[in-house]
Amino acid sequence: MAAKKPVYAEKQGEFALNTIVGPGSFVRGDIDSGGFTRIDGSVKGNLRAAGRVVVGESARMRSSITGTNVTIGGVVDGNILASERLIVLPTALIIGDITTRRIEAAEGCLIHGKVRVCQTEENWERAKAEFRDKRFTAALPARVI
Repeated sequence: MAAKKPVYAEKQGEFALNTIVGPGSFVRGDIDSGGFTRIDGSVKGNLRAAGRVVVGESARMRSSITGTNVTIGGVVDGNILASERLIVLPTALIIGDITTRRIEAAEGCLIHGKVRVCQTEENWERAKAEFRDKRFTAALPARVI
């Protein structure tokens, strides 16, 4: 049996919602999404989306987030990599480092971490590699001496 490929919304003007975690829901574990992802519940685990990510005002995440256009309205405790743009709403609290090509942060939002905006392709590729290395290192089990 052939594995199903993720559904991508690539047609102009088409909107497809691939993954949603609704209010009151809790997910423990990594999420890999093939397209648009909306989180309004709680997630403990990394989120990797091939498309847009929206973290609603009621969302609580202990996650690293990777996506194209990322909008944060809730609480994120983790690093964010947005390949096109990051929008931080006034209700957002981000505890972690941000790497993106463009950022828009509203008055009233709180960001506790480093913000890295990469405008050249060379800087972007270096920043992506550092983000992945940092995420990989954090996932390694603690060594007991």
